[in-house]
Amino acid sequence: MTIAAIVMSGFLFQQAAAQVRVNMNVNLGQQPVWGPAGYDHADYYYLPDIDCYYDISRRQFIYNSGNRWVYTSQLPPRYRNYDLYSSYKVVVNEPRPYMHADVYRNKYRNNKQPRDRQILIRDSREEKYYQVKGHPMHDQWIKNHHGNQRDRGHDDGRH
Repeated sequence: MTIAAIVMSGFLFQQAAAQVRVNMNVNLGQQPVWGPAGYDHADYYYLPDIDCYYDISRRQFIYNSGNRWVYTSQLPPRYRNYDLYSSYKVVVNEPRPYMHADVYRNKYRNNKQPRDRQILIRDSREEKYYQVKGHPMHDQWIKNHHGNQRDRGHDDGRH
């Protein structure tokens, strides 16, 4: 094998690895509009006010009930009036953070962050957040990126 072939194969491997990293590290489209802006990737949100987690990929809240962790698409009834838009959220990027709940409770127990310090995805004017369903600019983003496919050289066969 020549030196040029070795260099070229190394370049192709790096390019492929970079593509995988980009695809795995960005989940903006999965994050809810009530989530904090500023994170291209987030696995969980910890809600210290109610000691609850939100699993972004599963779109489920995780809270402790007795001695077990409950996964549900809605907050428990005792928090039905909890405002996700005005609450403080901590981004957590580690597997199953609720298994170390005491660490997060202790770290954020006395967190008195001003509510207006955290910009929500819904309120962000960065175009990268427009892809999030529920963002005020989402429909326009869809039109701009997935609108008329014929204009992009994709003929659907109808004439």
